[in-house]
Amino acid sequence: MADQIVTDSTPSGPILIWGAGAIGGTLGAYWARAGIDVTLVDIVPEHVEACRTTGLAIEGPIEEFTQVIPAVTPDELEGTYSRIVLAVKAHHTAAATERLAPHLAADGFVLSAQNGLNEIIIARRIGEARTMGCFVNFGADWHGPGRILYGNRGAFVVGEAAGPIRDRTREMHRLAQVFEPDAELTDDIWSYLWGKLGYGAMLFATALTDDSMSANFADPERTDAWLRLGREVMAVAVAKGVKPRGFSGFDPDAFLPGAPDAAARACIASLADYTSKTAKTHSGVWRDLAVRKRRTEVDVQIAVIAEVAAEVGVDVPAIRTLVDLVHDVEDGRRPLSRDTLQVLIDTCRSASTTA
Repeated sequence: MADQIVTDSTPSGPILIWGAGAIGGTLGAYWARAGIDVTLVDIVPEHVEACRTTGLAIEGPIEEFTQVIPAVTPDELEGTYSRIVLAVKAHHTAAATERLAPHLAADGFVLSAQNGLNEIIIARRIGEARTMGCFVNFGADWHGPGRILYGNRGAFVVGEAAGPIRDRTREMHRLAQVFEPDAELTDDIWSYLWGKLGYGAMLFATALTDDSMSANFADPERTDAWLRLGREVMAVAVAKGVKPRGFSGFDPDAFLPGAPDAAARACIASLADYTSKTAKTHSGVWRDLAVRKRRTEVDVQIAVIAEVAAEVGVDVPAIRTLVDLVHDVEDGRRPLSRDTLQVLIDTCRSASTTA
């Protein structure tokens, strides 16, 4: 974290969390339990009703408790808020930002507690000055109305989408520490977001089979896929002038151009160990495909990497193949299976051989 900090007025008042699923719901439950004035917004009426009546149950090995939280559907929401945490799936970011904009106070901001580069989408609608970034890597799953599995603690970083750290950034960092005591404050949130994209691409690939994240990372026959995906994402980040940062067992430096093969393999082994110690055995992408039978965030999280790669002149055949395979599963053209993953592995081996 750099020393450049500016002093300004800090928006106060209640916090609105737009999207009360795995990320937003967990944050809301911890903040409400701590006495922080928070309101949840969600599009699932049964979930909203449970949260505001019987309470939102946080389950799993970290902690178990039930917390009643004020909650409404978007149609029921009234008033304006200076602090809005956006926690919807990445592919719903544009629509959600458009809908929440009338409820954002003139001096307010939106913090993106999501996966991907959603700060770009948010800033296009409300401006960079009103957009705050957030990197999250804790494990959680929405298991039904009023139920969230909190599977493991993980990195939590807060920083402005543009410009130096401000009073409001420090305040949101303080609130983040209510949930995650080790939460960090940064003046370069993009380095964390690009680091997460490298890991995220691998997690999307693990979702092509029914095997757990740990089983995927531990299988040496699949290592070529993780190596190639990590290297492609890091090559794009470097070409963009970003220095990705690591977290929770993932070391982006191991996948940078010219990094030794042994370093990348050691990182994969570390990921196998890390993901073996969580109650969240499969990625959220896998749950979307296998359990909830709905479209994933692949276009906003992964396809965007290929778009940026084309702009900076980096070839990413593994990323493009991964996007195509996820679409195939979403549309019923391929099953979740080792054969589906093998298509990606073969592409990665071929690309690495000819690189």
